[in-house]
Amino acid sequence: MTLRPAIPEDAAPLAALARRAMRAKWEHMYRPEDFAAWLSEAHSDEKAAKEIDDPGMRVAVIEDEAGELVAFCKLVLSGTFDPVHSDAKAPLELKQLYTAPDRLGMGLGARLMDWALDQARSHGADEIQLSVWSGNQDAQRFYTRYGFLKIADIIFPVGEQLDEEFLFALRL
Repeated sequence: MTLRPAIPEDAAPLAALARRAMRAKWEHMYRPEDFAAWLSEAHSDEKAAKEIDDPGMRVAVIEDEAGELVAFCKLVLSGTFDPVHSDAKAPLELKQLYTAPDRLGMGLGARLMDWALDQARSHGADEIQLSVWSGNQDAQRFYTRYGFLKIADIIFPVGEQLDEEFLFALRL
């Protein structure tokens, strides 16, 4: 499996992977109209293309031997969370770290996290921040293994539903 920077041709497969991963894990939690609207906005082909092209972001993908995208990670080079939660001077946001549902447990997330940490350090970030749903114990355990700590309770809207999330941070 190859980890590499995303290229413009990855936009549609990356967005499709994100939608597939989100449907598999979270669709049951939301009203269908809320989830469909959020999914089409948050994980459209057009949005993925803009993010890949954005100089303020870094996007990495992992592709299998057949060239299929099976995991990805997005970094925003400047933090987007309310600065009241941290005194970091140069935070970076880990926006998404997704793996194909049928590829979970294969170490792909760990490879992407190592990439994200390397990117953050080379960019001069003093902290990586991310949000994680309060009920997503698996993701919280994963991030905690890397030294991330919960620093705040935040809200993430999906349509009319307001999800309770945790803001996690790792000082570099």
